[in-house]
Amino acid sequence: MEPVNERIDTSKNFIPVAIAVLTISDTRRASDDRSGDVLASLLTAAGHKLATRDIVRDDQAAITARLRQWIADPAIDVVIATGGTGITGRDVTPEAFRALYDKEIEGFGEAFRWLSWQKIGSSAIQSRATAGVAGGTYLFALPGSPSACRDAWDGILRWQLDNRHPPCNFVSLMPRLLEK
Repeated sequence: MEPVNERIDTSKNFIPVAIAVLTISDTRRASDDRSGDVLASLLTAAGHKLATRDIVRDDQAAITARLRQWIADPAIDVVIATGGTGITGRDVTPEAFRALYDKEIEGFGEAFRWLSWQKIGSSAIQSRATAGVAGGTYLFALPGSPSACRDAWDGILRWQLDNRHPPCNFVSLMPRLLEK
């Protein structure tokens, strides 16, 4: 699933970022959180630091409360959430995330759905994956399936969270996220 234009500038040293993983579910527990496990495994294998990990209910207030705590924590650079991005009544993750964004990264959701389209066809339109920046922290909300988490990591996040990815990446912008 690696796009042909994705590459790494090996003349630069890798800069690991601290990533928090948030699973949003009414039914998952630490013992069966496969999507959270996939994300934690992929980000640590890439050399990043798993800053923390948690599971919260499909409840907008609970999601925003956890996000606010992590956004305020200077030891967390990025939050990647899994779950609650569908279209059912309990799926409120995008609303929780958008309530906190300083800026939305519209292209993330578009790119994720494009990647998904290649695997699951028109069912990709049911995803409301989203991303943005809040308080200098990157926030990414992914669907709750392990496959979707892997696709988002391998197709987008792996590259954008690597400071060696030219011509630009999210890591290189981190020092400027709080500019006014």
